[in-house]
Amino acid sequence: MDRTSSRIDVTDFAAAQEVYHSRGWTDGLPIVPPTLDLVQACLDWALLPSEHLVGIEPVRERSITAEKLAINSVMAGCLPQHFPLVVASFTAMLQDDFLLHGATASTGGCAVLLIINGPIRRDLEMTGTFNALGNADRASSVIGRAVRLGLINLLDVRPGEIDRSTLGHPGKFTYCIAEDEENSLWPSLAEERLGVSEVSSVTAVAAMAPRQIMNEWTTDPTEICDTIAAEIRANQLHYSIWAGNYTVVLPGQLRQHFNDAGWSKADIRNYVFQQARVRRGEWAGVGKGSVVKDRADREYLAMESPDDLLVVAAGGPAGGFAQIIPPWLGTKSRASTVAVGACVDCEVP
Repeated sequence: MDRTSSRIDVTDFAAAQEVYHSRGWTDGLPIVPPTLDLVQACLDWALLPSEHLVGIEPVRERSITAEKLAINSVMAGCLPQHFPLVVASFTAMLQDDFLLHGATASTGGCAVLLIINGPIRRDLEMTGTFNALGNADRASSVIGRAVRLGLINLLDVRPGEIDRSTLGHPGKFTYCIAEDEENSLWPSLAEERLGVSEVSSVTAVAAMAPRQIMNEWTTDPTEICDTIAAEIRANQLHYSIWAGNYTVVLPGQLRQHFNDAGWSKADIRNYVFQQARVRRGEWAGVGKGSVVKDRADREYLAMESPDDLLVVAAGGPAGGFAQIIPPWLGTKSRASTVAVGACVDCEVP
């Protein structure tokens, strides 16, 4: 087993924790020591040689190899069967439109949201129901963490180094969700974005922290969408006015109201697109009047088109809740969806 990574000998598990922590190789939590056998098991499962080039970070031209990702996946607690999703996540993030360097270096403090679709969710027992954006299941927890550790150790995305976040949010530990396809009548996010059904995929979004809403006082889809749009407008006023890929996570109770009324994901996107917009003059009411100037009547859309709204079916069955996940900084970063096993620009030009 040829390896390019250096090896470290430690006396025991506790010593490994201190070595990795002292060298800045962790996220502050304990890690699984990445032994040769554990790393090789990940590579074997994904049928990848250690030197396989997953991609090159386009700004700093850092190479991301399968071996390096496997090491970080083991550290995060991944089993071999989780590893293909880690590879797919980096493949998505390394696309030029995602702007990985900007998203990870910004003072704004975004994290990478991963949305998992397809049969691989069932294989890995990813639930997408109760506590969907929390510790819902093992796979979503460790896959999201593996991506973060990969950013830290392969691209130096550490606080105070490349990561210049003023505040950040907990998604920087792990930010991974599986769509609840089994309990949804709608096409999955992957089917909408890739045009094929039953494909295992990852969608990566440069995202801020979730903003939870509640509307239990209506079954009217337009009124539910009004609540969604109001939260998006609040983000435009309080954070960033620029258009981008907003994500709406809809649990079962609200989905049922949409289904009963015959609404599709497209209907939700179209309605919210029309409602989610603000005028620059509204900034005066939230302490930003100094930047209104003579453009008070200028209108800003939250999305450039209805398709920019990502509608995801996930969450527990009860409660009139939803979550709005705002984009990092509008159109500077675009959501990226790739199929698991896809090879996108994985050879050196």
